[in-house]
Amino acid sequence: MNNRKLITTLLIAALGGVCLPLVASATPAEIILLRHGEKMNPYALSPVGQARAAALARQYLGKNATHSLLPAHEKPAALMAITLHTIETMTPTAQSWGLPVTAFTVVPEPGLSKHQKMVQENLRTREAVHDIMTNPAYDQKVVVIMWEHKHIANAKLEAQFPGQQITFRQLLHLNKFKNVPQTWPKKTFDYFWIVRYQPGDTTPVSFSMEPEKFTGQYARLPENAWGKPE
Repeated sequence: MNNRKLITTLLIAALGGVCLPLVASATPAEIILLRHGEKMNPYALSPVGQARAAALARQYLGKNATHSLLPAHEKPAALMAITLHTIETMTPTAQSWGLPVTAFTVVPEPGLSKHQKMVQENLRTREAVHDIMTNPAYDQKVVVIMWEHKHIANAKLEAQFPGQQITFRQLLHLNKFKNVPQTWPKKTFDYFWIVRYQPGDTTPVSFSMEPEKFTGQYARLPENAWGKPE
């Protein structure tokens, strides 16, 4: 094992069970949470995923979007991503606003086991939520999060790490709402989760699921019902 792999393994072992303390000093007004576009391989989106990334920017999330999800076309306070697929999907939206993508990076690495990668994603997801709820720059602003689907919500994954909060469903206290799915389906790419907060309170006051419905040149992008294949 080379030094880099050894260091990575030791960090994963040391940090895998860490629970970051959360003392809220800021609360976003709204979190828009969604999955990356369709992928071709572990490193890149498929042509359909690339088209979805462009459509998301032009019709829902970008500057001057035709069906903007942002209140009064408000500029997002942050655009967050975790994997190469999420960064690629977020990029057209980031370019439209002239904003960076805040990446809590977990990149596929040769020799890294699925479990080790999962532990890294657990940690990075907790770090993202910690940042969202403590960074004054996000207070009463809109944060857009594009993430890997298992760490949005996945009942089996949560059961593998008992006593830990590792998904957005857990970390954002979404289990208080009866209509929040326990698992984001593997083949579902076309939904938004929208979470709203009151000032100074990290417990959300509302949750809604909205399907992506594209028009014009993007009208043929897949639009499948929740849990149904494209």
